[in-house]
Amino acid sequence: MEFLKKKFLRIAVDAMGGDFAPLNEVQGSILAYQNKEPFTDFEIVFVGDENKIKDAINNYNPKNFNYSIVHAEDVVTMHDDPTAAVKKKKNSSLYKGIKLLADGYVDAFVSAGNTGATLSTATILLGRIEGVSRPTIGSFFPTVSKFPTLVLDVGANIDAKPKYLYEFAVMGSIYFRSMFGIENPKVGLLNIGEEETKGSELLLTTYKILKESSLNFIGNVEGRDVLLGTADVVVCDGLIGNIILKFAESVLGLFKTKVKNYAKKSIVNALKVLILKPALKNMLKDMDYQQYGGVPLLGVNGVVIIGHGKSSPIAIQNMIYTSIEQVKKEINKKIERALNPNFIEKQ
Repeated sequence: MEFLKKKFLRIAVDAMGGDFAPLNEVQGSILAYQNKEPFTDFEIVFVGDENKIKDAINNYNPKNFNYSIVHAEDVVTMHDDPTAAVKKKKNSSLYKGIKLLADGYVDAFVSAGNTGATLSTATILLGRIEGVSRPTIGSFFPTVSKFPTLVLDVGANIDAKPKYLYEFAVMGSIYFRSMFGIENPKVGLLNIGEEETKGSELLLTTYKILKESSLNFIGNVEGRDVLLGTADVVVCDGLIGNIILKFAESVLGLFKTKVKNYAKKSIVNALKVLILKPALKNMLKDMDYQQYGGVPLLGVNGVVIIGHGKSSPIAIQNMIYTSIEQVKKEINKKIERALNPNFIEKQ
């Protein structure tokens, strides 16, 4: 595969990864390009079944849409084993997209496909940033304050070590500072209590390491603190983080169902809901995963954004914007500078 010399950023989009691929991926990419201000010009590189992608693009008939297509015959499904997918599906949109990133043809990769397969493939093809023991996946949670809370890890590492959690805290702080402009993000360690003596051996040791670090460590935080915004960055092992993430994703659906059921009980109730609808819509906006798009895979040598399988076009659009910001703010270089004692600035 040959590309002309890059004049602008190229973002590879796994066109076959999501539950509604390639329609949502194509529509989201078109939205991203049409609404790209204040972002500079960029090109979307769709990776997947060329005929299906072209059909989807023709459905929307976009004007002045800067894109190209890299054909991929195979698809990594949500049911594929992550390790097997790397070995057996090298003609998949997921593998080919990350390979484009590894070879320098694109600047970032976006996928709403199999999270485990994306993690495995990215780690193998891109490698880890020097000084990083394990890559991590972070996720934003809405809070009562102005900024969300970044929780990591949310599923990449089930068996964690104190060293891993410290590195997660460093990477999370760098990412949060770069994306939100908070100079010294507050870091909290998720635990069953605020006391320094609480928790398992893993948490006790991690607490000591974080306390002695240069990070703005505020101590242990509890589950309720995530949505209160007590800390900007909350670290935990992937098992706990993934449980929190999946539970949080169900809250919005539960609330909407409760409101609908309340409205159905009587005309008076329906009128009350109708009156409050604008306020409710605005309030629930911050709780919608679409606003944050995907989650960053931190610690690999490349910008990779992972989205929910049910990602809407709006979510895809925001994933693309997030990837562009991460590239422009050189977050990976900042992570290497912080964690690699032998880091030498690359010209």
